[in-house]
Amino acid sequence: MSVNISGFVNKVVEGKTCTGCGLCVGIDESGESYMKDSKYGPRPVISNNSIISEEITTACPGYELNYPELYKKFYKQYPKNWLTGQIHSVYQGFSNEEIIRINGASGGILTHVLIHLLRTKRIDAALVVKQGIPSPEKARIIVANTPDEVLKASQSVYIPVSTLDILNKLESGKNYAITCLPDQAAALRQLQVNGNEKSLQIKYVIGPYTGTALYPSAIEYYLKSKGVKKNDTITSLKWRAGEWPGYLEIKTSTGKVFRSKKVYYNFLIPFFVTNSSLQSMDFTNEFSDLAVGDAWSEKYEKLGHGFSVVVTRTKKMDNIINEMAGAGLINLQKQELDFASSMHGHMIDFKKRGSYIRNKMRRLIGKKAPTFGYTPSKVFFSRILVELFISSLFLFGKTELARAVLFIVPEKTLGVMFNTLRLKWKAISKPVKRKSLSDYNVTILKND
Repeated sequence: MSVNISGFVNKVVEGKTCTGCGLCVGIDESGESYMKDSKYGPRPVISNNSIISEEITTACPGYELNYPELYKKFYKQYPKNWLTGQIHSVYQGFSNEEIIRINGASGGILTHVLIHLLRTKRIDAALVVKQGIPSPEKARIIVANTPDEVLKASQSVYIPVSTLDILNKLESGKNYAITCLPDQAAALRQLQVNGNEKSLQIKYVIGPYTGTALYPSAIEYYLKSKGVKKNDTITSLKWRAGEWPGYLEIKTSTGKVFRSKKVYYNFLIPFFVTNSSLQSMDFTNEFSDLAVGDAWSEKYEKLGHGFSVVVTRTKKMDNIINEMAGAGLINLQKQELDFASSMHGHMIDFKKRGSYIRNKMRRLIGKKAPTFGYTPSKVFFSRILVELFISSLFLFGKTELARAVLFIVPEKTLGVMFNTLRLKWKAISKPVKRKSLSDYNVTILKND
């Protein structure tokens, strides 16, 4: 049954829980709805003639997306580990093709897998996010029909980009692979278990571990703090240029070039972190066939280049990457299952327990917050206190008063200061944030 439910979508947007995934636009049978840019990232504009299936109410990640139910329907079981989700195998890996490894944000595995799927004709095209469309500071999802087009779209993007609005543009009879964020992957899987025809054309879902994203205004403020005038437009923007772990690189029309190490430009996070980053409980892209994250450790950082945590969630994908390894295309080293989370414990806690606390606090003060069908079984009072402190920083950071710091303190000083404080905070909060994390379990909520 199809109904006009534009009011539902508008309520999600007005409640400031919309993730900008593009799902509602992608399944609008009228084809008249679209995504538009806003200071909060992409937001849907729903046509008065829209025809959106009722499935939007169970697939919208900004409203309600029941992970336990989806696990039962898609994987046919609950995950053994609720921190990292369903896992088939875990590896440490990277692409053996230097150009792919250098251009990729972390080892080039995601890029190389897409290229391999194209070359072996498993797919007709890849759906990938590309920086620089329609202008250098923006990004869009595109249909990449060739390996070269996939390679040109490699690199991380740290601003929100809608991906699922591409669904109503897929060509009938063609097979696709898509790279997307955790909330987008879960929403897509919900469509697939519902039997949505367009979503079933996507045969492979791959994506990165995803922590925090920035509102688009972060770049505007960053350049203002550098004294760049509005008429000095951006001609090129790369979030992770150069050798891993990379640096933010911005070039302007007057020939100015700004570079900031990744560990330093993270200082933008407290000022511009997106609401969707703070509400999602999924860090490891639990409904992707293949999830890849940076291998953050002193060992790999000393080696340089890019190393990835590589997680396969299906036998089909595991066979593909081992096929690639056997052909010498990628380097894979099998790891124990805890390798999937060993270098990301801080961010996993930030999502699994932190987001739960943040969403609950929103509801307590009368604001909207999405639900995911489960809660952590245990949340210690000390962890709640830590989250109150973190959330207070984010709340203050989004004020104009706090953002004035960007214009007062030089970026080099602010970057070093933020990184130092970040490391100290991690050390101080580690006992609380890691407490019983290895024993993390969940309570599955009953449907009303």
